Amino acid sequence: MPKIPLRSALAVLLTLTALNVPTTLTVSTAHAAGTAAGTAAGTAGASAAVKVTVNARAALAAVPDTGLGTNHAIWDSNLGTNETADLLKDAGMKLLRYPGGSYSDIYHWADHTAPGGYVAPNTDFDTFMSGVRRTGGQAMVTANYGTGTAEEAAAWVRQANVTKKYGIKYWEIGNENYGNGHYGSAWEADDHADKSPNEYARHVVSYADAMKAVDPTIKIGAVLTTPANWPDAITAEGDSGSWNKVVLSAAGSKIDFVILHWYPGALDRTGHVPDMLQLTRDQIARYAGPGSERIGIAMTEFNTGSSSNGTNTQPGALAAADAYATLLAGGVFTVDWWNVHNGIGAVTEVEGHTDYGDFGLLSSGACTSDGSVCEPALNTPFAPYYALQMVSRFARPGDRFIRAATDQPKVSAHAARRPNGDLAVLLINTSSDTSYPVELGYSGFSPAAGAPTVLSHTNGATSITTSSTGTATAQTLPPLSLTTVLLRPSSVQAGRPGEPGQPAAGAVTDQTARITWPAAKPGTRPVAKYELYRQNGAVSEQLGESTGTTFTVGNLKPGTRYTVNVVARDTGGAVSDPSPPLTFTTGTPATSSCSVRLTVTTDWASGYVAAVDVTNNGAPLNGWTLAFDWPRSWQSLGSGWSAVWTQSGSEVKAVNEAANPALATGATTTIGYVGNYNGPNVLPSVFTLNGSVCTLQ
Repeated sequence: MPKIPLRSALAVLLTLTALNVPTTLTVSTAHAAGTAAGTAAGTAGASAAVKVTVNARAALAAVPDTGLGTNHAIWDSNLGTNETADLLKDAGMKLLRYPGGSYSDIYHWADHTAPGGYVAPNTDFDTFMSGVRRTGGQAMVTANYGTGTAEEAAAWVRQANVTKKYGIKYWEIGNENYGNGHYGSAWEADDHADKSPNEYARHVVSYADAMKAVDPTIKIGAVLTTPANWPDAITAEGDSGSWNKVVLSAAGSKIDFVILHWYPGALDRTGHVPDMLQLTRDQIARYAGPGSERIGIAMTEFNTGSSSNGTNTQPGALAAADAYATLLAGGVFTVDWWNVHNGIGAVTEVEGHTDYGDFGLLSSGACTSDGSVCEPALNTPFAPYYALQMVSRFARPGDRFIRAATDQPKVSAHAARRPNGDLAVLLINTSSDTSYPVELGYSGFSPAAGAPTVLSHTNGATSITTSSTGTATAQTLPPLSLTTVLLRPSSVQAGRPGEPGQPAAGAVTDQTARITWPAAKPGTRPVAKYELYRQNGAVSEQLGESTGTTFTVGNLKPGTRYTVNVVARDTGGAVSDPSPPLTFTTGTPATSSCSVRLTVTTDWASGYVAAVDVTNNGAPLNGWTLAFDWPRSWQSLGSGWSAVWTQSGSEVKAVNEAANPALATGATTTIGYVGNYNGPNVLPSVFTLNGSVCTLQ
């Protein structure tokens, strides 16, 4: 998104015009009164206990040392102050991004200028790096693509890592460069006559070559569009595919990570994250060429983007904690908040507290244009600051996320296992008027007796409190709260096997897959066997076991995504921690009485037109029905043609038109539909013709 600062007598502010956030003052006292009354009524009544399931044998991604990050900007005069750096350190920030959003594409590091923009004093590169070192994190630098050159970027690498010896590892090439007008909307500076993804990819290659010639150890990142966010999936005139397809195909061999930005605009979009990441990985695997598994994913800008529901108050904070934990558990190596300081926007009353419409972690101390409302003192933390601070205490670098789930939509759960065997469980209650008792159950972990250490942040609180309350199996969650339960195991089993290595899938068919993994290091006793488990939500389902390091799984469902872990068991029965997760998707039958080819002919990032070629490979049909299920709840049928189309629940059916019931052996008929979506668009992958599963071509 574009970030364009304004000067005022009191502070340097970021205008939110580009984010479609008005800057007029709107205060709703009626909402505050209603919220207070609802809270009192809700907490007075008893609520059914929420069941929380934590599965220590269902491992997810490891917590990276760059996981929690935030953006700095050269128009923020407090960028390099000790007070700001110390606050970010206390919040657990491990990565700081510079020079700031769209300013990256107009910024020239050598003379510290940004033609057309404002550069605050004391925001130069060395000042930024001083703050990074004081914070104790790493830096990510965005090289100027829009108005810069590969030579300029290479000189910056030389200054940073050869002359100054800063050792900066992560370097992006440009910021949101798909916003250069190529798709009809322009906010990103781009002086190139050709603004296509192919031109961007060509320059990514030249930038990478020039920058790595200076320091071969650096990692280069390329800008992608985020699945289901404009202009993802759109193919512009003259292009051979979408932005992501073109960039990955042309520059995939030169990059080390891809860059996503996500401003969901609502507080209930965390459920989109697994598909968002899987679709991105699928594109990388499909287009980036051999060795593409090395390419990581960085979310270098994130904010809830929901000023109407609470940008800097507790609802937004809860959504932020949920999103950070979900993204990191999904393998994103950094999630970077927009922004440290941002500026006042639309002022509202949210859940009994003033929301300043400020996308910053810390107050800028600014006032509305008429001076009628001012933010708290400079650097006062907003609620999202405490949310990220809670995440940093819940999941520390070197920990590993594990599966957790609840049976209450208003309560979400995350869990992480420490290297020493301790466990941390993060519980988020998004209800504004209900205090929920929770019952925690564990698989693969036995908590020690006694009261655990509990960290809590509630609506309007100005710190995280620490106490010893409840038990390992019973806690109570206040409304609009973050709660982390820190647990020790009842006993530590010495001499267990080490965890098996990263599994891999091969020979994947519609019903089988061959899983292999590196052997576990034995403990005090030899490894007797390995057990393979599927993650079914927060429950592990054993798929089989092997005395070796390979196993062929059978009885799988066609077109289904599976996530599995392997554990080692020794001759004494001791069990290792689980391996890192493996996710794979089964296909459709190699041969069938029918085959289907699905072709997306047009996509506009919230809907698409698809052509479906249906071929009958069996006996002649006099009357036929093609059926499929939408993979996700946010997908629906818009319309269809060349058949009679209906949708019931998630199932879609296309029945032959009355005038054309026949489908001869070997014959193909082409039908089509419009599909709508408002989340990551996972295409249907299993089609049946008169009940038989078809081969998907």
